[in-house]
Amino acid sequence: MNTLQGTGALARLILRLDRIRLTAWVVALGLVPVGTASAFQGLYETEAAREQFAATVTSNPAFTALLGPLYDSSIGGLTAWRIGTLGTFLVGIMAILTMIRHTRDDEETGRRELLGATVVGRHAPLAAASLVAVGAGVLIGGLIAIGLAGLGLPWAGSIAFGAGFAAVTLAFAAVGALTAQLTQAGSTGRGVGIGIAGFFFLLRMAGDASEESLGWLSWLSPIGWFSRMRPFAGDEWWVFTLWIVFAVTSIVVAFSLAARRDVGEGAFPPRPGPGRAGRSLRSPAGLAWRLQRGSLLGWTGGLAVLGGIYGAAADSIADILEDNPQLNEVFESLGGTQTLTDTFFTAALGIIALVAAAYSIRSVLKLKGEEEALRAELVLATDTSRSRYAWSHLAYGLVGPVVILTVAGTVAGATYGSIVGDVAGQVPRVLAAAMAQIPAVWVVTGIAMALYGLAPRLSAVSWGALATFLLLGQLGQILQFPQWTLNLSPFSHIPLIPAEDFLGPPLITLFVVGGALIAAGLTGFRQRDIPA
Repeated sequence: MNTLQGTGALARLILRLDRIRLTAWVVALGLVPVGTASAFQGLYETEAAREQFAATVTSNPAFTALLGPLYDSSIGGLTAWRIGTLGTFLVGIMAILTMIRHTRDDEETGRRELLGATVVGRHAPLAAASLVAVGAGVLIGGLIAIGLAGLGLPWAGSIAFGAGFAAVTLAFAAVGALTAQLTQAGSTGRGVGIGIAGFFFLLRMAGDASEESLGWLSWLSPIGWFSRMRPFAGDEWWVFTLWIVFAVTSIVVAFSLAARRDVGEGAFPPRPGPGRAGRSLRSPAGLAWRLQRGSLLGWTGGLAVLGGIYGAAADSIADILEDNPQLNEVFESLGGTQTLTDTFFTAALGIIALVAAAYSIRSVLKLKGEEEALRAELVLATDTSRSRYAWSHLAYGLVGPVVILTVAGTVAGATYGSIVGDVAGQVPRVLAAAMAQIPAVWVVTGIAMALYGLAPRLSAVSWGALATFLLLGQLGQILQFPQWTLNLSPFSHIPLIPAEDFLGPPLITLFVVGGALIAAGLTGFRQRDIPA
């Protein structure tokens, strides 16, 4: 039998299952660049204003590290700079999650074995997932190209912009296909895939921030290749060969591994444990620590590095804003009216808080993964209560972000303090700004717990909520969304520390909202069937 037989039918099944999820991804990622370009047309109506903005941005590595290099002051060039890095990272995450969900997750839950009993080739599931993920990227790229061209931007640059997004999707779909073969659990595959995406993002950040000495690092990142393609600034089409070579190599390796391993097993199966469990595994808390410790350490280390990068960039941020009132106004809208360095820290720590919220969702939804794998049922068959079991993982969704923000804030403050010669003074200030983000993160934790407890099939909506908060925070002001829309994000209610004074009522309100959501989720979990 042909190893690809049944690919079309499986692709239609995936589209049926993911019709809502993929539609949301495609519409959001396809229209945001168009909205950003439209907003830039309103903000910078003259070429002189755009050139002043571009000169300010390109004069300092801080903006380049955050958003990538700016090669052209046209509306298209500004749009590629502002949304290119964030957008390509998000389409990469979309591709990885889609691949893992319809390959490794299907094997872990037994659906792959049922499909394999029909007239379906061995490689058909992997090929079908790849077709759907890449097809979604092509649709996103098409929406972007048509939308930008519809605003009057050059067709060549518009097509290059959209094709770049599609190419990044292809590359990260290959990453997802490869990690699905290497790991045995879907949660591990997602963690490894997202970790690889984060690593590529940090490579791009380090390379773009130090173009002269470390610029070669950006050429090692599929995310960095989008900037190097220079949409609307020369359109370097040859860069597409890098994505193609990367994707083809990864896909060939993935199919090769899929042909050699057993269904349900990874290329690197987990190492057998000891015959008897240690004392630490005699409680749900000990088991949760065993399952969660690796991700907690990994996320903390990665965000500590990001905090250090932000701390190093903060010293020079004020210099580039002094002579540009337009850019000054943009940063003030992101947080604060006092020192621009404090405002920069407010925005930077807000980004770290969003990533910490992603860790929180992952930790809470570990409960769903254990439930679907029928391991939760085994634990609850003992004298462990449902509340005790739920709290064993929920605790990491609450405490984990505190640890992450504490370490990242301390590293950012210490790095900046060492540059300006005031470590003792800067660490407490920056750390306080990081701690102020915790209530908003806990609201996201509450959303994940409420969905898992009350409607477990909708648990993935918590990721959609986080993506919405990210887009509102990063693009809401530029796209001129109404204030009530911006207020939907809990992160918009955080006191703008250290740029402004501490405000208690908003934090108390967020604590109450987060607590109510968590209580609702725990109540629902205690009352519903398992598995549901």
